[in-house]
Amino acid sequence: MSSPQTEPAETSPPTFGSPLRQLALQLAATLAVLSLAWPYYGIRSEELPWPQTAFAIGAVAALFAAVTAQPWWWRIMHALFAPLAWSVSRLAIDPGWFLLLSIGLLLVYRGALTGQIPLYLSNRPTAAALASLTAEVHDLRFLDLGAGIGSVVYPLAGARPDGRFTAVENAPATWLIGRLRTAALANCDWHWGDIWRTDLTDYNVVYAFLSPVPMAALWQKVRQEMRPGSLFISNSFAVPGAEASSVTDVDDTRRTRLFCYRL
Repeated sequence: MSSPQTEPAETSPPTFGSPLRQLALQLAATLAVLSLAWPYYGIRSEELPWPQTAFAIGAVAALFAAVTAQPWWWRIMHALFAPLAWSVSRLAIDPGWFLLLSIGLLLVYRGALTGQIPLYLSNRPTAAALASLTAEVHDLRFLDLGAGIGSVVYPLAGARPDGRFTAVENAPATWLIGRLRTAALANCDWHWGDIWRTDLTDYNVVYAFLSPVPMAALWQKVRQEMRPGSLFISNSFAVPGAEASSVTDVDDTRRTRLFCYRL
């Protein structure tokens, strides 16, 4: 079975408020507060009150986030970061545990760091709904962008031996789990790759469960590369400014909705 094309697509990978930008904002808030607090308490020969200072840094960081029009969740994260960091420092935890935790998070949530795309796992009812949506598609060529551990392609490939299924994932731990799960499926190709460099031309159904952040850029890529008559399905996150051809409500506890766009 042929591998998917991985040449750079016309759509460039979007920059969604890079982590470096968020780090710079937090550092700016820290410097702003400390540049005032240290001289003040130094002149008075008093020790810097770290709890109050941490909350002040959080307040200034939240203000900077608001001024720079950051999404609401970033404003909350900036407000809480310094107070939480100070609180955790009081626990006297060995730094090695933080390093180990950081490595573990990177292995699983790499997409959240590089593209604000966290790990969302599609459930069995969603896979069943996708099976129904694609049941009438002949010569099925299905692509899962950001496939996680194979929660979609694994059951679909097993149920549709006549179809061709391709998964693209770039988080090391989830990629490995998905690769092992699908290794015995002859009609499933599991690939390490960047969704923005994956050519969509050869697929008649493309599925994505990402986040609200990349949907506009992904829709542009879909319109440029997918052929007329093909189907793009987004789990939970609608394309801004585009009307879905149909919406499927999944019978699960999440109240999942599948937004279907016919090209």
